[in-house]
Amino acid sequence: MSRSGRPTDDKPLPALYAMTHGGIESTAADEITRDLGGEVKKTARGLVVFRLDELSDKLLSLRTTEDVFLLAWGSDSLTYKADDLDTIRTWTARKPDWEHLFKLHHRLRPKTKGRPTYHVVCQMQGEHGFRRADARAAFVEGLAGKIPNGWHYNNENAWLEIWLTIYSKTAVCGVRLSDRAMRHRTYKLDHVQASLRPTVAAAMVRLAGVGPGMTVLDPFCGAGTLMAEALIVAEQRGRGGAIRVIGGDIDPNAVFVTSQNLAHVGRAALARWDATALPLESDSVDRIISNPPFGKQLSSIDKIGALYEGSAAEWDRVLRPGGRAVLLAMEHEGLKRVLKGYRWSLARQTRVRLLGQPAVMSVWNKPE
Repeated sequence: MSRSGRPTDDKPLPALYAMTHGGIESTAADEITRDLGGEVKKTARGLVVFRLDELSDKLLSLRTTEDVFLLAWGSDSLTYKADDLDTIRTWTARKPDWEHLFKLHHRLRPKTKGRPTYHVVCQMQGEHGFRRADARAAFVEGLAGKIPNGWHYNNENAWLEIWLTIYSKTAVCGVRLSDRAMRHRTYKLDHVQASLRPTVAAAMVRLAGVGPGMTVLDPFCGAGTLMAEALIVAEQRGRGGAIRVIGGDIDPNAVFVTSQNLAHVGRAALARWDATALPLESDSVDRIISNPPFGKQLSSIDKIGALYEGSAAEWDRVLRPGGRAVLLAMEHEGLKRVLKGYRWSLARQTRVRLLGQPAVMSVWNKPE
C-alpha cells in the first residue's frame, strides 16, 4: 500500500462511515462530497456511509463529523431479539478482512512507541431483546483470534479502537480512524453553560456559506464556538478577500471565555454588548450565525419572546439585503413568527437535540 492509503495489493478500499450529531447528517454528507470528493452511499440518523478513492489525512480534518471509521460490516435488519447476538458474533468473525482494515488504520494512525494497545467499544440505543453487555460479549467472541498476539488491551487512549454501534434495527461495526480531537476540538479549553457542540457549530457555519470578503456576526457568542469555527473557515477561504468575524455577549464571563478559546484560532472583533442594541452600522453584516439563549437559560421563559423581538429588529437592521442567517433555537415557532414579520424567508430547517432538548436549526434569507 502507498503512504497515501491507496491499496497496492489489489484489495478494494472498504467503505467508511461517519458518526454525526443527529440532524446534521445532510450537512456532513455535503462536506464529505464537496471537500473530500467522497461518494455518499447512505445516510441514517447520526450516520453517513461513504466511499473514497484513497485514504488521506484530509479525512481527519472533517468539521461536521464526530468520528470516522473504516466499515467492517453493517446491517439494517436487526430483529430486536436475542437472535441478533448470533448475527453480531458471526458477522464480526467472518465478514471483515481485519488484517486489511488494521493495515489501513496504521497508515493514518502510525503506531506509537511501546506495546500496541487496543480497545473494544459497544454502544446501544433503543429497546432490544438483549443487554448492551450481551452485545459486547458477542462482539468480543467474534473478534477472537483477530487481534495480533502481543497487543495489550487498554480502556483509555488505546492506539486502535474497534466499535460496534447499535441503533434501532441498524448496527455498524468498524475501526475508528479519528480521535477525540475531532469532536472536542483542541481550541475549546473553557466552557460556559449550554456551550454548543463544535460539530454542530461547524454545520451552521457551513450552511451559512461563508465566503471571501464577508463579515460574519454572532450576537450571542457564549463560549465562542461558532466564532472559532467561522475563523477556521476564514483561514481556509479568505484568500479572495479577508473574512471578518465579530461577536459579543451581555455576560462578561462569556466574553472572557470566548477570548480564551479564540486565542489560538484567529483574530476576531469581540465585545460585551446588549444583542438588542448592537453597536454596529446598518447593513454592515453579510452572515449572522447564532444560538440565541433559550427559555431555560433566562430567569423566566416568558422573557424569550421579548428577547427574540428585540434581537430580530437588530438582525434585520445590521444584515445586508440578500444576507443570510443560520440560527439554532428551541423556541423555533416564536422565532419564526418574529422573522416572518420582517419578510425573511425560511430556506431550510432541521430538527436536532441540544442538551437533551429538541431544537431547530434554521436557515433564513433577508430579501434583496
